[in-house]
Amino acid sequence: HIALEERNFKVLDLLIGLTQQMVEGEFVQMEKLGRTVGEAEYYDLIYRKTACLFDVSMRLGAVLVGASEETEEQMGEYGRNLGIAFQIVDDVLDLTATEQVLGKPVASDLREGKATLAIVHALERGTPHEHEAIRRVLEDLSFERTSHQEVLKILDRHGSVQYALDSAFQYAEVARAALAGLPESDYKRALLWMPDFVVARDK
Repeated sequence: HIALEERNFKVLDLLIGLTQQMVEGEFVQMEKLGRTVGEAEYYDLIYRKTACLFDVSMRLGAVLVGASEETEEQMGEYGRNLGIAFQIVDDVLDLTATEQVLGKPVASDLREGKATLAIVHALERGTPHEHEAIRRVLEDLSFERTSHQEVLKILDRHGSVQYALDSAFQYAEVARAALAGLPESDYKRALLWMPDFVVARDK
């Protein structure tokens, strides 16, 4: 509505592109529910569902203050990588946190048939028996044949949770590096702090 009032077609363009990406992300996720996916598919999905929102939100701020295209790109790069880090951590917490800390049922992603990064990692490195155990959860949309604890033990054997967290830290660092060329300010310092918050949160 504000974009229309201001006749700011750049803002409209960004919002329309964002809406398209997120709607496509929902359809892609529905198509992949209950199936195993590779890392490339996982990252494409979390970009469409989460990171594109961070990306465009940061770009909008740059556009609305009349910043250069270079600055807009920097802000988009920051948002995109921060969003990926955020979603990886969110997925890890869904698997590992307690219901009391998380404030919602744990392992809901698995029960909905979603293969997140730690799961993808374990599937690629696990034994056929472990692969089958995880696949049963994804297909059944429940822990009736394979328990949550069994899944956590498989992830622990392959260091899959740590692998996912390490990946989140790497994306957080890339986000922080994207701001390197911006002038110092309280706003920049706040943005530099945000990746630490995203990867260190417990809910």
